[in-house]
Amino acid sequence: MKKFVLFLMGLTGLAGVIFWWWKPISSLENAALPLPENAQITRLLVLKSERKMLAYENNQLLKSYDIALGFNPIGHKQFEGDGKTPEGIYRINERNPNSAYHKNLGISYPNQQDKDYAQSQGKSAGGLIKIHGIKNGLGAIGRNHLRSDWTHGCIAVTNEEIDELFRYVIHNAEIEIRP
Repeated sequence: MKKFVLFLMGLTGLAGVIFWWWKPISSLENAALPLPENAQITRLLVLKSERKMLAYENNQLLKSYDIALGFNPIGHKQFEGDGKTPEGIYRINERNPNSAYHKNLGISYPNQQDKDYAQSQGKSAGGLIKIHGIKNGLGAIGRNHLRSDWTHGCIAVTNEEIDELFRYVIHNAEIEIRP
């Protein structure tokens, strides 16, 4: 009887993993629509609680992206290693076509206020916060990466989406990250 119960528990666990992996992720209605050829993304708005990033050209919404965040997503990033994604207004200040996560766009975190607070606590604010794709070699995961928050504080999208953002986000574009 004990072996049978263990067998049923294992089967139930396997069924749960299969269901989790194949259940639909969020809406794909906007994901496949390409941006207009002459678009320029001048502003990004991240809504952490909704796991969304909105791309604007001036005040016109161009597209919405589903995102994954840092593994400890609630609250503003304060220290290196806290797993939080920062909150506030920053700039897209770097581009890396040779990232370990396909490609990335650098976010200007930490600002002076972030640095001052961390220093007042005797810690480092951290840095290297990016919008990036999926770790090289794992791109086939695609949208399944959205099933959990897994970065160390960055904002993750699919490789196809970071390709698009890399092309259309202008240098020094504003990025506002809200709770």
